[in-house]
Amino acid sequence: VQLQASGGGLVQAGGSLRLSCAPSGRTFSLYGMGWFRQAPGKEREFVAGFHWTTSTTWYADSVKGRFTISRGNPGNTIDLQMNSLKPEDTAVYYCAARDKTTEHYSLGTSYNYWGQGTLVTVSS
Repeated sequence: VQLQASGGGLVQAGGSLRLSCAPSGRTFSLYGMGWFRQAPGKEREFVAGFHWTTSTTWYADSVKGRFTISRGNPGNTIDLQMNSLKPEDTAVYYCAARDKTTEHYSLGTSYNYWGQGTLVTVSS
């Protein structure tokens, strides 16, 4: 499975951005996808997760109510709509996919496919 992420950029605080992740290859084997981010000097952290079959979603507390993960249109992408962006949301955002079921959807080690990352910069 290959993942192609897009949609990053520079935005002012309070603005919005939409990231998109397009999987290709053996996508029928996927159980879930997620978005993670890594800010400079910090560890990678979970942002949001999506169950490919049930469309169940999960969010980090820091983005709950501001970010929405969903299946794109057409339904072969996973999008992350980011609203009310804050400077602390500045990071490289990575999409990830897993071909195994797990309760640990927020752990990076649960995902075995990763995209190349897209930079989101939020200015104050």
